[in-house]
Amino acid sequence: MPLTQRSPVSRKAGQFTESVIREMTRLAMEYGALNLAQGFPDFPAPLEVKEAAVSAIRDDVNQYSVTWGAQGLRRAIAARFEHDTSVAVNPERELTVCCGATEAMVASLLAVVDPGDEVVVFEPFYENYGPDTIICGATPRYVALRPPQWTFDPDELAAAFSDRTRAVVLNTPNNPTGKVFSRAELSAIAELCQRWDAYAISDEIYQYLVYDGAQHVSIASLPGMRERSITINSLSKTYSVTGWRVGYAIAPPEVSNAIRKMHDFITVGAPAPLQEAGVAALRLPDSYYAALQAEYAGRRDRFLSALENAGFRCFRPRGAYYIMTDISSFGFESDVEFTRYLVREVGVAAVPGSSFYSRAELGRQQVRFCYSKTDATLNEAAQRLQCVRPRG
Repeated sequence: MPLTQRSPVSRKAGQFTESVIREMTRLAMEYGALNLAQGFPDFPAPLEVKEAAVSAIRDDVNQYSVTWGAQGLRRAIAARFEHDTSVAVNPERELTVCCGATEAMVASLLAVVDPGDEVVVFEPFYENYGPDTIICGATPRYVALRPPQWTFDPDELAAAFSDRTRAVVLNTPNNPTGKVFSRAELSAIAELCQRWDAYAISDEIYQYLVYDGAQHVSIASLPGMRERSITINSLSKTYSVTGWRVGYAIAPPEVSNAIRKMHDFITVGAPAPLQEAGVAALRLPDSYYAALQAEYAGRRDRFLSALENAGFRCFRPRGAYYIMTDISSFGFESDVEFTRYLVREVGVAAVPGSSFYSRAELGRQQVRFCYSKTDATLNEAAQRLQCVRPRG
């Protein structure tokens, strides 16, 4: 018999909960609600991309690819990255294909972060970043993005860095806020990374979804940042294939070697036939990206109007495909209470804002909606939300 009673789970597992976003998807299914919680489109992926996947399966591209990614896909990613950023990438030594951006992020953190290190995370943040840091045995240091423009205090950011800082996690365009980090903001972050010998791990999965004249800038393209940036991206959002789980990390050779080792022992490799389809996706013409941006800008504007008409105070996003809202006028005690009311009584699923903060009280009167949906879905959601009115 053991002398002491052990916890049935690890200390790491006890420090965070399951994904609230995925929980809201389950509740949407349970109550038959429209799912405006989880960030996936409910419209088809491009036909030529789907046909490329079918063709690869029929051609028996069904076994393991090279662990760090099929050569054709790595070359296509490198070509697209150089086209977008003017930064040349060696696809043989500086690129790792992973099982989605989610795995790319945790593999990258595991590759460069040791227990006892610190990782700077802007909040509100995509809910994986805090747990990813904890999984690595590191300590997250949170820096606030403040509404309505989701700006950060440069002094607060500088105070978060120290000789224990190993990395800063960026997400631009940002989930959940829709913030697009400006070149000036990225330059301030870059200066701190260089001063403290830290990495910038930049999740750029929404890079093509920017509005109102905003421009996406990759921090890897800034002076002095080529060798201390890890750029993460995925096929998921740009090509409407969130279930394919094909993402990647671009990093200097020594860091890429470490990421590849972590990736190998986490998942071995991304789905082989879907990597082949990724080549077709990345070779789509520039007109595809222009049309994608225009379509999403239209969805954003229509759903912003619908939410405002229903009484929500909206923070206008300049990127990604989410809208953060202030729900204080509705008189609910918390975001969790409000989102459960929405999914059960109104038939619309959203995400409680507290899931994007290190301290729940910071998001207690905020809710995030996703608008990567058909016009029919968004119109029906707008209709259902008409019964939700401010109190008092």
